[in-house]
Amino acid sequence: MLIKTSPDPDPTSHRRGPTLPSHRLPRLPGQVALPEQKSAAPSPARLERFNSAPADAVARTLLTCCRSLRWAHRLTDHRPYPDLDALLAAADEAAYDLTPADVADALAGESLTLLPDGAYSAAHTALSAAHAAYESRFGHVFVICLDDFAPAEALDQVLAGIRSRLTNDPEEERIITREELRRLARGRLSRLVRRAYAPL
Repeated sequence: MLIKTSPDPDPTSHRRGPTLPSHRLPRLPGQVALPEQKSAAPSPARLERFNSAPADAVARTLLTCCRSLRWAHRLTDHRPYPDLDALLAAADEAAYDLTPADVADALAGESLTLLPDGAYSAAHTALSAAHAAYESRFGHVFVICLDDFAPAEALDQVLAGIRSRLTNDPEEERIITREELRRLARGRLSRLVRRAYAPL
């Protein structure tokens, strides 16, 4: 569920604090605004390109999936992967092992929900207010994985998710947030391997 800003040439060069923009909804490079259709598993050749690419380049690319250096370096260092399932399992394991500081880094790289083009102004107002309430309570941006929902359901799912999760205590929300980050990273990684390492 995510957003649009101008691409950052080096994801490690700075971090955004958990502030809420008042008028525009930003996006990380490599993020998708709404869920994409699932496609067939990547060919062995695509995964081989991921396995054999220079480590620095792979780590930088992985940061578009999750802005945790520990997560990106761990996946890079554990190459090669025999298939996509093994890569995604390693991504899950790395996400489960993130420290609170790693999670904070990942959250600082997340951004707000992008509405479809032509969405009415009241939807922008409602979404901005909901995000502001969430950040005020928990101190970081709201994250949710929308891969299992149709694009038309995205706004309703985000608003319902924020309203529901505002009732959580901080520890409950910490657990949910970590899980949503894991799911977001997994979905982005799957799409990245299919897209970035496709044949020229």
